[in-house]
Formats: sequence, C-alpha cells, structure tokens
Amino acid sequence: MAASPIPGTEKITGRHRVAIIGGGSAGISVAARLRRAGVTDITLVEPSDSHWYQPLWTLVGGGQAALRGTRRAEASVIPDGVRWIRRHALAVDPDARTIALSGGAELAYEHLVMAPGLQLDWDAVPGLAEAVGHDRVASNYAPEYAPRTWELIKNLRSGTAVFTHPATPLKCGGAPQKIAYLAADHWRRRKVLDRIRIILAIPDATLFKVPEWGRVLEGVAERYGIEVRLRSEMTAVDGDRREITVTDHATGRTETIGYDLLHAVPPQSAPDWVKRSPLADPAATLGFVAADQHTLRHPRYPEVFALGDVASLPTSKTGAAVRKQAPVVAANLLDVMNGRTPSRRYDGYTSCPLVTARDRMLLAEFDYDLTPRPSFPLIDTFKERRDMWVFKRYLLPQLYWRGMLTGRL
Repeated sequence: MAASPIPGTEKITGRHRVAIIGGGSAGISVAARLRRAGVTDITLVEPSDSHWYQPLWTLVGGGQAALRGTRRAEASVIPDGVRWIRRHALAVDPDARTIALSGGAELAYEHLVMAPGLQLDWDAVPGLAEAVGHDRVASNYAPEYAPRTWELIKNLRSGTAVFTHPATPLKCGGAPQKIAYLAADHWRRRKVLDRIRIILAIPDATLFKVPEWGRVLEGVAERYGIEVRLRSEMTAVDGDRREITVTDHATGRTETIGYDLLHAVPPQSAPDWVKRSPLADPAATLGFVAADQHTLRHPRYPEVFALGDVASLPTSKTGAAVRKQAPVVAANLLDVMNGRTPSRRYDGYTSCPLVTARDRMLLAEFDYDLTPRPSFPLIDTFKERRDMWVFKRYLLPQLYWRGMLTGRL
C-alpha cells in the first residue's frame, strides 16, 4: 500500500520514466500492469484520497447497496513501487514533456498516460447546480447525491418523476435509464406505480444504440408505463418551482414539466485543463484526448497514450471498456519504451450492465461496429436475467477490486 502523502509536500525532481495522470480505474490498472511487467520509476498524479467503484452508484440510488461499500482509500489501490503525487494536474506541455502541478511544481516525464476521467458540468444546465441535492433533485453521478436518490424514490407515493440524460457522452451511458427502471419496479412492488407519472428524456433517436438490446428496453419501458421522450434533453431547472425545461431536438420546441422527483444527469466533458491542452482532439468539441482508436496512442505525440473516459474513442465510456483498454495501453507502451511498434489492438469492446428491475439485468456487450460481443456463450444475455443482476451486484465489484485494479484481469 502506498503511503498517503500530504498534498503539496512531495519533493519532485528529475525526469520520470512513466507519468500517469489519474488514479481512477484506468490509471491504476495501467500502473499495476506496468509494475507486473517490471517497469520502475512510475509516478501517479492523483489529488483525491478516495477511490470509488462508481458502477455501483446506480444500486446505491436504487436502495440496493450502501455508499460506504463503493469507497476505498486511494492509497490502498496504488501498486507497490508506484510513486503517488497527490496534487492536481493543471497543464501538460507535450513538447517539453512536462506537467504543471498545483502548488507551483512541475513534473517531467519520458512517457505519459492520460487517464484523468471526465468532469461533471453541473453549470451547463441553468439552475441544475443550485437545485441538485435540494428541491427533490438527486443524481447517481456524484457520491454526495446518490443516497438522496433512494430517499426520494422510497418516499414518493404519487406525482411526477423525471429522469434525464444529457446530450454529451457520459460515464456509463445506460445509467440514466437504469435508475428509472429500478424506481418503477420499486413503485410497482409498493402498488403505487399507477399513481406516478414517469418521464424519461433521452437525447438519442433510440433507447439504446444496439438494436438487439434496444428492442428489449422498449418493452421494459412499456411494462412500467414510462413516457419515453426521444431526441429530448433537459435544458433548464427551476428548483424553487420544481419545474424543468425539456427541449425536443427534432422540432426545437420546449416544454415545461413539473416534477415531484428529478433524477438529473449533468453534461460531462474532459477536464478544462485537458481541453486547453495540445493533447485534445481538435475534432472533439468536449476536449477529449486524441488517441488512435486501436493502439490508443496519441497521433501527434508518440510517447503519449490515453484511455478511459477522457480518450476520444467512438465507444461507450464504461469500466468494462477500461478493462479491455488497459492491457492494450500497457503492452503498447512497453513496445514503445523498447523501440518497437505498438503490437496490441483495441476493438472498441465495451459493456453496459442494464438493470431493468430490482432483481433482473441485461448485459449488453459490443464493439466499435455495435456488433454484440457476449462473454458468456451459454447464457442468453439478450433477456432479463436474475443471475446477471447477481453478477453485477456481488461478483463485478470483487473482480474490480481484486482483479482489474491489480492488473490480473
């Protein structure tokens, strides 16, 4: 276990062989794999002292898991032999190969892995930052608000519940609708579902972009009587009046909807300092880091790799995607460090565990071409299954902590 440094007190000298920005699932997984391969002089830049297993926050909001079980000390997941710089990255100069850090420090590197994740842009929707956590507004996308989601769900007996999805790419694209299904199933079991109007606003033309699972989800929404508003997005919140503005992107029309419960998902983007960086993909308006979609290497700076939510890749941003990207980055970085051409390729695999009831789940797995890529050949993952729910609730967290973060999985 790495000792937890006091922020801003670390002594930073010399040029480090590998620098990794971000101590989430992506950064830790790559660090672990590099250490297992014998790489020394790895420096991890991560300001937080907490590491969260975020995929379980949907079940926290659904009353099926405790928030405390999703957190561990950051020091406990950093691989032995990796140096932890507990500061914020403020800028990268890829020509000089330096990272500007909070406190005025500068870190020099030979090779860089970009894995800082996304930022939640609460201010991008007028009124949302002021309303979330109050005014019957919650969000499973932040640990301080996820438990409130369950409080609102279990206390609602009648009225209107609205669940939103931003038009930006986001962490776990299925999460905004999963909590709607968990809530609806709870209200069904409490025999109050017929008293509650449920609205799900989705900016896309379909509920799910892979048709095989999209058709199943259409049936799930119909089963619960959910009003699905496709091509629609929440564009303003008035917490005092408990109203939101929903814009129909197909027609341009706006509608004001009153709510008694609002589960709001904020727009998301690359951290602001990444957007300003030369590493940002000029074709990505939200500032994601440019990366070859197969090698995950930066197209202009060959010593830089990117993975996880911050990478500009045409696939869903999930922990399952990181699990497949980390071995590719580690192997290709080792190739580059040894003067070879990157040999490993990432095919866009991602996975979305779609919880559809309090004891049922679909497991959607697919690649860049949206071709289904099931990992369980003897199990029909195109149907709602209880064993898949058990897999998400109990097995996946253990595989994460014990396998993925240690570089074994």
